[in-house]
Amino acid sequence: MSELKPITVYVHSAGPNPFKVTILLEELAVPYTTIVVEDPKEDWFVAINPNGRVPTIEDPNSDIILWESGAIMEYLVETYDVNQRLCGTSTSNIPLAKERYVGEIARVISVLDNILGGKQYLVDGRLTYADLAFVPWNRVVSQHPFFKTSLWEKHAILKQYPSFSAWQERLNDLPSVKAAYK
Repeated sequence: MSELKPITVYVHSAGPNPFKVTILLEELAVPYTTIVVEDPKEDWFVAINPNGRVPTIEDPNSDIILWESGAIMEYLVETYDVNQRLCGTSTSNIPLAKERYVGEIARVISVLDNILGGKQYLVDGRLTYADLAFVPWNRVVSQHPFFKTSLWEKHAILKQYPSFSAWQERLNDLPSVKAAYK
């Protein structure tokens, strides 16, 4: 894998999540560099990751920016673990994983609600592909029976996150979205 360009990993030294990513990169023998982020809420970093959290990666090999350690790890394994050496199939912790997943989705919805406060769309007050990328995700978490009861109803998403809810409704009303889901 020597022809790979190094992945940039934004880290801090205070928590475990950045180390999950760098350990995995070491295991996969994927080159990387780290940038220590002292304050992940600074404007320069929020421009890279609106969540304002680390780890975040920039992969120049695929021109992708990702955040959330679980999503990063899944991406790295799917992209760089070509022999599936680090994949597993155990199902013993599925209920705990589902509970954590629901909590993370609620947290991301909260972040989106904060970003959308007073705005119609995520970027520059206009519809962009960033908004469109959330449509399928939002539909799954609002309509799938598991998420409908464990997340949507339990966390009162429509009432608790009005900016997110209005945005989702606006997106679902787009002719392109209606046509794609006909």
